[in-house]
Amino acid sequence: MRRWFALSAIGRDRPGIVADLAELIYECDCNLEDSSMTILGSEFAVLLLLSGESADVERRLAAGCKRLEWEKRLTVFFRPLDGDAPSAGARQAVPLQCVVTGVDKAGIVARVSRTLADMDVNITALSTQSRPEPESGTPIFTMRIDMAAPPGTDRRALRDRLERVAADLHVDLLFSERQRED
Repeated sequence: MRRWFALSAIGRDRPGIVADLAELIYECDCNLEDSSMTILGSEFAVLLLLSGESADVERRLAAGCKRLEWEKRLTVFFRPLDGDAPSAGARQAVPLQCVVTGVDKAGIVARVSRTLADMDVNITALSTQSRPEPESGTPIFTMRIDMAAPPGTDRRALRDRLERVAADLHVDLLFSERQRED
């Protein structure tokens, strides 16, 4: 029976981290189903969705993760997931996207994400970046959010609420539908 696992890892950025994790997955007779990887400051962070069918897959993953922690100085965590692969309900959701840009200040992520949660919109990916403006050096914050709205969501009402939050924060907001990835 196929079992699903979530695995996260973080370690000082260096060449070979992806290879180390991919080899662990291969050695445990698992399949990499989905992944997200990024550099955050000087650290490399990874989130993986794995599946495996062997009876001892959990034990093998646990041993392999401990080995990577010891030998490669990675902090690795994994856990089994309940149920099967991602549900069909996720495929019915309406894929949307917004980009928020403005002078960096506290509360932008909190306010926008709370607005989305209050409207039952699921954030599927979020990335942020703060960079100095070339001429003045003022920190400019950019946040990109991919989201999934339940079928029947009033997109105009969602856009209006997000635009009110953006106005309160004095940031720009671009809101759009995005292409379905299936």
